[in-house]
Amino acid sequence: MARDKFHQEVREALENEGWKITDDPLYLKVGQIPILIDLGAEKIIAAEKGDEKIAVEIKTFGLASFITALYEAVGKYIVYREALEHIASDRILYLAMPSKVYKKFSKEPIVKNVFFRYDIKIILYKTDLNKEVEWIK
Repeated sequence: MARDKFHQEVREALENEGWKITDDPLYLKVGQIPILIDLGAEKIIAAEKGDEKIAVEIKTFGLASFITALYEAVGKYIVYREALEHIASDRILYLAMPSKVYKKFSKEPIVKNVFFRYDIKIILYKTDLNKEVEWIK
C-alpha cells in the first residue's frame, strides 16, 4: 500500500494530541473485499465516558486536477464509512487533507455542498511539518 506523502506527519500530529495509533493501516474486510484505511486511533476521554475511536484517510490532493483528487477522496470516504458501519461502527471516519488546499477550495459551492451533503468530517494538516491539526466536524 502506497502511503500519502504526509502520512507520518499526520500520524505524529495525532499522537501529539494524545491519540494512540492502534492501526497503521486499519484493515477491514467486508465480505470478500479487503479495505485499508490509513490510520486507526483511539483516545481515552474520561473514565466514565470510555474512549473515542477514529479512522483517518489521509489525502495530499497532489494531483494536477483538484476535482480528480476530490473524486477519489470523497469516493473512498463514502465507501470506507460504509465499511466502518458494518465492521467497526464505534469508529468515526475523518478525511485528512492539507489546510492550504481546504482554505483554497472549501468555499467553492460544489465543494462546500459535497462536504455538507456527505457529512465529511475533516482533519486539516499543515504541509510545513508543523505537526498540528485542526478538526472540522
